Amino acid sequence: MPANPSAPASVAPVSGAERIATLDVLRGFALFGILVMNIQVFAMIAAAYINPLAVAPTGAVEYAIWLVSHVFFDKKFITLFTMLFGAGIVLMTQRAEAAGNGALALHYRRMIWLLVIGLIHAYLIWYGDILTAYALIGMIAVFMRHWSPRRLVIAGFVLLALQQGVFALIGAGITMLPPEEIAIIADESWLASSSYALAEIEAYRGSYAEQLAMRVEQSLGMQLFGIPTELFFYLLGVMALGMAAFKSGLMTGEWSSRAYARLAVTGLALGLPLIGLGVVMNENAGWEMTFSLYFGRMPNTLAAPLLALAYTALVILAARRFGPAMQAVFAPVGRMAFSNYLAQSIVCTLIFYGHGLGLFMEVGRVGQILIVLAIWIAMPLWSRAWLARFRFGPAEWLWRSLVYRKAQPMLRRASVAAAG
Repeated sequence: MPANPSAPASVAPVSGAERIATLDVLRGFALFGILVMNIQVFAMIAAAYINPLAVAPTGAVEYAIWLVSHVFFDKKFITLFTMLFGAGIVLMTQRAEAAGNGALALHYRRMIWLLVIGLIHAYLIWYGDILTAYALIGMIAVFMRHWSPRRLVIAGFVLLALQQGVFALIGAGITMLPPEEIAIIADESWLASSSYALAEIEAYRGSYAEQLAMRVEQSLGMQLFGIPTELFFYLLGVMALGMAAFKSGLMTGEWSSRAYARLAVTGLALGLPLIGLGVVMNENAGWEMTFSLYFGRMPNTLAAPLLALAYTALVILAARRFGPAMQAVFAPVGRMAFSNYLAQSIVCTLIFYGHGLGLFMEVGRVGQILIVLAIWIAMPLWSRAWLARFRFGPAEWLWRSLVYRKAQPMLRRASVAAAG
């Protein structure tokens, strides 16, 4: 018994013994999938992420890579990662509250420092940063942490419906614009031969200093337009679903195998036809910007949470059958999710941008997938090697040290000695 049972315990980072293994596996799995889509943004102009004809597939294999990436990866893995972020908010605040400390104060310190790191990532490394959005939206999502799973699910679906409404309003607004304004939007976000795309290629093939102006412009666009219109309702809704999934035991492996199988079948049965409908609609429209930029993305956006939940169920079922293998491959990557996310950006910008190998717009989809496979092999290896010696990944250690206002013990032997 402690000498003073009434004294609140101090808040400290979660140790290895306190981690929930299923969450680590899911985080690692999500990071593997996120790279399949992000590699396109690292390697090609921004328009290619939404419009496959901006950098048209050169043959059947390239088209198959685009189709598989779109159907099974596009928005699904970042949705799963966002659900895990929502679950993490509940986990961290529950732990702080149980220790008798200020959960909100701790949470806001975490979000403020995440915002700082996200802004550094966005402006100095890669404009496709998601950390800034997580930090800003996480400051609001925390107020849902005490809601029941049922209320969280309702809130999540309402927020996702609002996102669909935003897409429909913007899409309708674009169709009513004068032709010259539509041409300006197409130049900036849809066409590979546009002056904007050519400027993007020139910038990212150039030196680090030459890239900076383009990266600043694109990061500002993401934060001032993308977060309010594309991300706010969607990420907040998905965080709510993640909180519900955590509280209900879905994400911690507490459901029966039959329940997980039903969830997987339901998510795939509902989600895949929606995605297929979106592909057919866009193909029939010839990927015309006034339709495909917003209306054409609505089915996939609606289906992504369904597939993310199905993937969650399938991963947990696989972990029950192939536990050691799943732990060996995905758990170390998940324990170092922050470091691995940033490492993906550093490695890929060194491959594609001018301050590295300068391969921007030089590598097709087949080559991109080969790079993804190489990084998939490297992530578990370096994560396991690092965690064999250190308690945290480097980014996790920095974040925790900033949040807890004290340098955390990094070496494993140092932490054992301190515990002793």
